[in-house]
Amino acid sequence: MVTCSLNGSGPEVVLAAGIRTPWARAGGAFRKEDAAHLGSLVSRELFARTGLDPANIDEVIAGCVGNPFDQANVARVLALRAGVPRHVPARTVARNCASGMESVTTAIQTLLAGQGDLFLCVGVEMMSSYPLVFGDKMTGLFERLMKARSLGARLGALASFRPSMLAPRITLLDGLTDPTTGLIMGKTAELLAREFGISRQDQDLFACESHNRAEASQKSGRFQREIVPVLPLGARAGKPALDHDDGVRNGQNMAALSKMKPYFVKPDGTVTVANSCGITDGACALLITTAERARALDIQPLARIRGFAWSGCDPSRMGLGPVYSSARALDAANLSLGDMEVIEINEAFAAQVLGCKAGFESKTFGREELGRSGAVGELDLARTNVHGGAIALGHPVGATGSRLLLTLAHELQERGGGLGLATLCIGGGQGGSVILEHAP
Repeated sequence: MVTCSLNGSGPEVVLAAGIRTPWARAGGAFRKEDAAHLGSLVSRELFARTGLDPANIDEVIAGCVGNPFDQANVARVLALRAGVPRHVPARTVARNCASGMESVTTAIQTLLAGQGDLFLCVGVEMMSSYPLVFGDKMTGLFERLMKARSLGARLGALASFRPSMLAPRITLLDGLTDPTTGLIMGKTAELLAREFGISRQDQDLFACESHNRAEASQKSGRFQREIVPVLPLGARAGKPALDHDDGVRNGQNMAALSKMKPYFVKPDGTVTVANSCGITDGACALLITTAERARALDIQPLARIRGFAWSGCDPSRMGLGPVYSSARALDAANLSLGDMEVIEINEAFAAQVLGCKAGFESKTFGREELGRSGAVGELDLARTNVHGGAIALGHPVGATGSRLLLTLAHELQERGGGLGLATLCIGGGQGGSVILEHAP
């Protein structure tokens, strides 16, 4: 495990500013976008709103899961497109669903190592662009054709063609399937539902609340402070910019949710597409620096960073990752779960969040899995994802970790004080957690 506590023994690290695109359902408004364009768009907007000269940045760090094959280091591409000078280096980092959060913790570690004090951290994902790829038989045919040196050899290779060879591999499904267990993420959520006795009704109730909270927050204008409207590439003439997360279902209710059939385990599973997160596109840019540097730049920080932790867990129970990493982060900061004024936890699945609630609150889990004397504490759902979560908003995997931090920082500002926890589970069996504190 990796833990980092920032309790006054070094520079005061802050999340100085941030902005994001709306989250758009994959195949929808952003279907003709590309990752570097979205990332550069939010970066330029961040520079404009803060008045920051990008030449002052020490490094650009971007988190992305499905790095575009034609943008091998998407951080560098988006940085240059955003007007960051060529002398500023850029790197892309990946930790599956937590890649956006990884960009921030990487910046913190680099800062604490004395290798800079001003970082542009971007989380970006274009799930609409995940490609279909040829299988082994079709690629073998292409290989034989390339090696053929005579007409007869070419004809022989072509004669081996079968229409079934054209069946593609769906990289999105491959990416959402753990190679060590063979389980697609939805099946890991089914395992948690069985382990903790989480019913279908419990999951649907949680999903309904996520949509209802997100709808209320959209109508109140709460998300406007963190979203920049986007007129996407390929938009038809006269079409308005997208200015809201378009996965939120207004008026969501239990009757509608109850009609959905199990998706991952049929016919008697409990996880449906409606109590799971959406497949989504989006980008989020954050500015990480020190309080001292922020003052010099005349930027009022959104939040202080009190610490973070990364922890591993059983890949087949990957949804419990937040329990492991949050326990470590809280201990390192000498804080408790009850000290958190507000919590943002990624809603990969309703069963996964409810499984985390059970894990946080279980004395047995605390002793056997975490080596504690008892439970971590109560996960109060009234203080958790108060504006809805990924079930309603969507989950652009490389950008979600950034969005959790941005939403949490704004909520602490809204409340005028307190501490907050941002955490998420990670495919492959990990958890990531960051603790923020209101910056007056």
